[in-house]
Amino acid sequence: PVPGRCAYFVERKKRFCKMTPAPGRRFCGEHGQQEEENGRKRIPCPLDPKHTVYEDQLQKHLKKCNSREKPKPVYFVQDINAGLKDGAEIPEKQVPLSSLSKEDLENLIIKLKKASNGLELHLEEQILSHQALQEALNDPKNGESAFKHLKQQASILGNMEKLHLLGPGRCFVEFGAGRGKLSHWVDVALQNVENVQFLLVERATTRFKVDGKHKRRDSMFERLQVDIQHLCLKKVPILEKKKLPVVGIGKHLCGAATDLALRCLVESYTTCCDGENEEPAPKRSRTDKKEVASNNSAYNESNNDDCKPVAGIVIALCCHHKCDWTHYVGREFFKSVGLGPVEFHYFQRMSSWATCGMRETTAKASSSAESDGRTNNTEEHEQAFSMTESGSDTLQGILSAEERKEIGCLCKLLIDHGRIEYLQQRGYKAALQYYTEPAVSLENVLLTAVPSPSLTPEPTT
Repeated sequence: PVPGRCAYFVERKKRFCKMTPAPGRRFCGEHGQQEEENGRKRIPCPLDPKHTVYEDQLQKHLKKCNSREKPKPVYFVQDINAGLKDGAEIPEKQVPLSSLSKEDLENLIIKLKKASNGLELHLEEQILSHQALQEALNDPKNGESAFKHLKQQASILGNMEKLHLLGPGRCFVEFGAGRGKLSHWVDVALQNVENVQFLLVERATTRFKVDGKHKRRDSMFERLQVDIQHLCLKKVPILEKKKLPVVGIGKHLCGAATDLALRCLVESYTTCCDGENEEPAPKRSRTDKKEVASNNSAYNESNNDDCKPVAGIVIALCCHHKCDWTHYVGREFFKSVGLGPVEFHYFQRMSSWATCGMRETTAKASSSAESDGRTNNTEEHEQAFSMTESGSDTLQGILSAEERKEIGCLCKLLIDHGRIEYLQQRGYKAALQYYTEPAVSLENVLLTAVPSPSLTPEPTT
């Protein structure tokens, strides 16, 4: 052990503990049970056995342990954005994709192509940038990984500007905020704009947050440590007080989190958070959409003034293999094309084929990033699916790598189109576009939505 450090060898990490013990002791407080300490005994904490506590101080520890159940915030409403309440629709455990017969797999692909018939298969490119990030993009100190993140953030801001979402009197809600870098750049872009609020939604405790560095008087950053599934935006105190229109944003919002965020914005917030989580409305024809928009507008005008519709949604999509039928907002679309939870289960699995062909390149990039102490974004989001589930070995001789990639992209498109239909049925003008090059990120599709003109809220100044 290093002199002055704990002498306990951590078998799991194959190294000695790095904590500093009290003067005259060989072990830190956590590992002090290794020597006699006046008969005091350390036991695993009943709230979290990953750490220990002196037995005679257990009751005192339980009152301040970080793992104790904390009071729920006012904006916590159990399962308000969860979606499907009736478990009858949820299929039983499915056979793994790699265990499907050739005939079953071919039938799934036939269903996929039939359901995708008529969809726009080639998305428009909207690879933009924003002046706020030009200095950072030209900084030679940034490595390759940081540069890729900056290019994505710049394009997201560019698309927001194109949709006229960067302006005063807005509340920007970043879902899956992590360190809060996307909100940081939105704040930089709005440095001369007044009456701006940021809400950073993240269920996990995050280190190295950037929002704490913002001290401007005319913008405010607030963290909401809550799962999106239980977030009722209408009950967030700052929104109750300021009554600002909301802009929902997110960079690589994984799988079901996107569906939870959409429902959080479009249902529980827009409908004044009445506590009832209704099922999506039945599919309507295009001729009915204007009527839907006018009805929604009339609803908002007839209710109390603090019910503001969402000003816009800009979310970079990610990890379709982590989607869940229970939370998915496009269930009505799937049913309208003759599909159900069983097909959805396999399609969301097959969606990983869109990126599994790039694994060798990805692995090289990630190892390069690790060598200089950074985590590669591609590895974090695009390699989360195991090789076994992607079926790249078991499908040899049935589908080529190029065919798997094409089918994976089709699965992603079908799932995303369900989200677009969901938004359109609620009076939003929604679209999908490529916002960055595949060389920057394989997950390069951006979902944008703005209300129909009759629903667009007036900015609060």
